[in-house]
Amino acid sequence: MAVNEVGTTESGLHPQDAVERVREQVRDSSLYNKDLAPVGPAERTWGGYNLLALWIGISVVITTYTLASALMSAGMNWWQALITVAGGNLLVLIPMLLNAHAGTRYGIPFPVFVRSMFGTRGANFAAMARALVACGWFGIQTWIGATAIDALITALDHRWPALAIHQAVCFALLWVIELAIILRGVAGIRVLESIAAPLLLAGAVALLIWGFDAGHGVAHVFSASARLQQGHGHFWALFWPGLAANFGYWATLSLNIPDFTRFAKSQRAQVIGQSAGLPTVMTAFSFVGIAVTAATVVVYGKPEWNPVALISTLLGGLPVLLVIAMVLIVISQVSVNMAANVVSPSNDFSNLAPQVISFRAGGVITALIGVLSFPWVLYRDAGSYIFTWLDGYGSLLGAIGAVMIVDYWILRGRRLDLGDLYRLRGRYHYTGGWNLRAIAAVLIAVIPVLPGFVHAATTPGGAVAHPDVLDHLYSYGVFFTFCVAAVVYWTLSVLVPARETVTASDSVALAE
Repeated sequence: MAVNEVGTTESGLHPQDAVERVREQVRDSSLYNKDLAPVGPAERTWGGYNLLALWIGISVVITTYTLASALMSAGMNWWQALITVAGGNLLVLIPMLLNAHAGTRYGIPFPVFVRSMFGTRGANFAAMARALVACGWFGIQTWIGATAIDALITALDHRWPALAIHQAVCFALLWVIELAIILRGVAGIRVLESIAAPLLLAGAVALLIWGFDAGHGVAHVFSASARLQQGHGHFWALFWPGLAANFGYWATLSLNIPDFTRFAKSQRAQVIGQSAGLPTVMTAFSFVGIAVTAATVVVYGKPEWNPVALISTLLGGLPVLLVIAMVLIVISQVSVNMAANVVSPSNDFSNLAPQVISFRAGGVITALIGVLSFPWVLYRDAGSYIFTWLDGYGSLLGAIGAVMIVDYWILRGRRLDLGDLYRLRGRYHYTGGWNLRAIAAVLIAVIPVLPGFVHAATTPGGAVAHPDVLDHLYSYGVFFTFCVAAVVYWTLSVLVPARETVTASDSVALAE
């Protein structure tokens, strides 16, 4: 039953009525709960600004600020690093928008969407791959935010570092604050993003103004940026793994973006909001990080990539301003954690047992695993962060994303049976609830990059000095796995087609 954004379904039902009818039909299914239920037009409140604010809130964070650091320390100059960051984010915008479409059209979250191509049980394979990565990110962002709290307390009381567990106390404090927000649900996260966006932009602009002023002008600052280049790597040797890493930075959200776009008022709102937000804000804030760090070379004679340490030095004698600055940093870390690293795994864990695990319960599980991921180890140095963590999970999620796009856009022509997405033995049951074609495509794509991943993970800094063929393959991991998985899945689906077929009369589309 296809509809336009304001019309009625082919059966004469209003879109909201069509969604409510589906909810009623599947309410007792083991695959259904109110958090995973389709969202009807009347419940959609996210306009273009909300999606733009979402990207500001999750992009203006310390990890984005330092994203160019590993590239420059390996040998890139400032504009080469910035081009690499921009290129990766422009590329990842493509799968981001393609996967976002289903969320807005059918009002469904990511784990429900992937039931259509992985199966009602196999969806948990894709959902858990995404969820566990998010748990690691949750821990990393909480750890970084905790360093801001630690720096603030240290500036106010110099006896604080004498406490042996001072960092652990700050980590636990921020973790509890985040847990309280999780328990408020998605509505609380939307409000947080809308409030945080202008505050974070103001903080970024203030930092940039300081950098150009203290660094004696734009020309002087970027002249000094040459001192940030510590290595001598050739640009093209660094560009492709750097591009893959920056693509992988948001490969996570390019999968679960339906978790947010299901609340969008229209396709136009989600496309404009995301296109204006993702590549623009990521590139701009990386530019701020480069410019301000180059200014520290002029001012202090050495680079300071960590904005928490820099702000502590600048405002150490101005306690009121220091408190404001550190609060902004904490807000930025909490903002990105709630949006990028809580919404998806909360839905994903809920998908394991919808009748037992709610969105809030899934969020609590996420927070607990985030601690057990040892985030202080994952983020111990920029090299391992870029070349191992980002490249590694980007390869896995790139393969899953390829299956999603090929299935929805090519094989199904954007048509889904909304009701059967919530029925255990409907058309998406496949073989025991698993679409073995999708699983095979992901495994065939990922296995060849595993040796390179292991080599990078066991190499200090993550950058292998004398890479072999498998190391080079891993450097292009996310692109390799995406292309291979797309070709393999399409081939298997054509040669050994599933028994399930989809027709226009089976779909309930809410926003074209």
